[in-house]
Amino acid sequence: MPVFDDISHVIQLSIAPVFLLTAIAGFVNALLGRLARAIDRRRTLDELLPAYVAESETHVHMQYELKLLARRIKLNLWALGLAVLSALLICMLIGVAFISAYFEARMAGTAVAILFTASILALTACLLLFFREVMLAGLAVQHNIDTKRGA
Repeated sequence: MPVFDDISHVIQLSIAPVFLLTAIAGFVNALLGRLARAIDRRRTLDELLPAYVAESETHVHMQYELKLLARRIKLNLWALGLAVLSALLICMLIGVAFISAYFEARMAGTAVAILFTASILALTACLLLFFREVMLAGLAVQHNIDTKRGA
């Protein structure tokens, strides 16, 4: 019966990482939506660009937006990678916790702490990249507003 009690305890302790995993999944969904919009906008600009003379003001603005979109897409992909890494580390953490309960491993506490810390670091880096991508999106919007005003 001690193994069952240990596993019941591990299930109770795994609830917080599972909630974190759910939050990361929601965040991945949001990142994928932003990535899809940026890619769609890039495709639209790629189709429209040949219609304008290379030195025209519109062409220059479109080129600028294409550069911002390329940076946004790159940041978004890195953020997605880090979010997925964070989720994988949480999955490993849960697995280590269950395996340690079954085999009564003594080193599991250290492994769980390392996996949790690594997961949070990956998630933090993901959030920083997401913040930078959002700032670039805002910069593109501001540039479009300034261009329409003639500033």
